[in-house]
Parts: sequence; structure tokens; C-alpha cells
Amino acid sequence: MSAETTTAAETKARPTYALALTEVRAVDRVSPNFVRITFGGEDLDEFGTPGDVFDARIKIIFPPTPHAIPAIDRDSDDWWGSYLAVPEEERGSMRTYSVRELRVTDAGTEVVVDFVLHLEPGLTGPASTWASSAEVGQPVFIVGPRRGIPASVHGGAEFAPGTARSVLLAGDETAAPAIARILEDAPRELRGTAFIEVPTASDILSIDAPSGVEVTWLPRAEGELHGSALMPAVLAHLGDAPSALEVQDIDGEDLLWETPDYSGLGEEIAAADAPADRYFWIAGESGVVTTLRRHLVKDLGVDRGQVAFMGYWRRGVAMRG
Repeated sequence: MSAETTTAAETKARPTYALALTEVRAVDRVSPNFVRITFGGEDLDEFGTPGDVFDARIKIIFPPTPHAIPAIDRDSDDWWGSYLAVPEEERGSMRTYSVRELRVTDAGTEVVVDFVLHLEPGLTGPASTWASSAEVGQPVFIVGPRRGIPASVHGGAEFAPGTARSVLLAGDETAAPAIARILEDAPRELRGTAFIEVPTASDILSIDAPSGVEVTWLPRAEGELHGSALMPAVLAHLGDAPSALEVQDIDGEDLLWETPDYSGLGEEIAAADAPADRYFWIAGESGVVTTLRRHLVKDLGVDRGQVAFMGYWRRGVAMRG
């Protein structure tokens, strides 16, 4: 069933997310800090909508041992409840990722994910550990938007520029796959700028961006923290050049998540008086994103309804989910 033929009633009746048992089809070390893994399997035939992926989030369940899978009820409409019903020591670890590519052909559907390898002692986690040693044939559960369900219904994507005439996308390496997918799914007439900070110059990867979008890769200097290249580049582009930039401290363990439709800080969201001329999408380390938010909204007066700020992870905190 295609997105075009899905009726409103069918959309309401069908679960918005699909649980797919997949297998690793390919493992490619595309750069020093990225490994590209392709997943396939019959369960993916109801997964994702080509051309409408953008920054949609998926869940990957990394098994407790390489070739074991948790006993999740694949026929249940409540995948989350079924996952939680598995004993904790058997269910593995769940993490959130963006789709780098969704391939749908006559041979079936494949999902491609770019993993950032954080392998330094004290910084690595179950996802990086798994990805660094992944092999073809290993089984993995993936949860993601069901085919034909629009993003406005499944709620797993944030990129929504509306009628904005230009966009600014910015993020570190954890946001690079989402930025790439946004640009490759975007209308070819899209205009704007993208800033992507990566660990090294060798981590610069190919993106089929619209000709009107300038993509700037920002390799970090050795030993520098996340945001050291991204923050000054974004602010200089916007005409704001603070003499010193410090990442804002964050209380608690919650990640910043602020979009034109949702405020994780509990702020009131006022309706825009007019369509935004420019749309901002900023994601990555939560402290860096929070710092950029302060400059854009408080110092530069950007309407918060024009911006999606998303903390994908937080330095020094092991993320879950």
C-alpha cells in the first residue's frame, strides 16, 4: 500500500510504527569514525516511506550477544510493551538513530544507518561496541515509521520548514546522517546552508544536496571538544561573533528538545504572525545545542517558532533509548 493510497481511516487504524526483525547485509567502514551498516529482511517491507524520510528517528535493539535476539512478540501492536516484557538481561540495549538511506526495490527494502564510532575508553557504549564488530548475517530488531504513515502522524521526524524560503542546518557527527537525509529528500529548489562538524577531515562524506544549499564541513582540531568548530561557524554566518564561546552548563540529565510545535522546557509556543522567512534545524551534543539556542533566540532575536533545537546526546552521560 503506497502513501498515496492510504486513507485517513486506514492511517488511524494501523499502528504508526513497525517492528522489523532484520539482518545485517553489509558493513562498510566509510571513514575513520563512521561505519555504514545495511539492514535487510522481509519485515522491512512495511517500513518507512521513500522520499519522505528526512530526519525520522528509528530505534535499534542491540542484542545482548551478537547472534541472540530478544523474544519480542512481532505480531503485537504494542512493540514497546512486548519489549519491556522481556527480562532485562535478555532484551539487549535500545538506542535511537537516523536513517541514512532507505532503499526500496523489487528485491525488497533495505535500511542504511551510519554509526559514529565512539571507542575511546569511558566514552563507548553498546551501539558503538556492536557496530565496531558487526558482521553480515547478524540479526537485529529495528523499530521505525510504518510505510504510508506521514510524519505528522507518526511524530518521529522534526524537519518541517513549511514555506520558509531558506534553511540553516547545523550539527555534529551524530547529526550528520540526518542532515544528509534531509538534504537528499528535500525539494531540489531548496536553498540554504548546512554546517556539519566531524572529528577529522577524513570523515567528510558525500551528500547529494540541492544545488542551492551550501554544505560546509568543519573538522575539529585534534583534542578540541564538540562544538568548537560548529558554534563559531554558525554564529559568524549569522553575523554574530562573540569574543568567547563557552558551552552552556545543563542541569539534570534531560536533553534539550525544542521545536516549533513542542517545548521540552515547558515554554509557551505562540502562533507565528507570518510565515517564517528562514528555518533553522540544529542538532547534536545537548550543551552545544543549548548554547546555540541561547544566541539565536536571546541574542539574535530569532523567533523560537522558526527553529528546531534537538539534543541528540550529552557529554559525560550514557544515553538510553
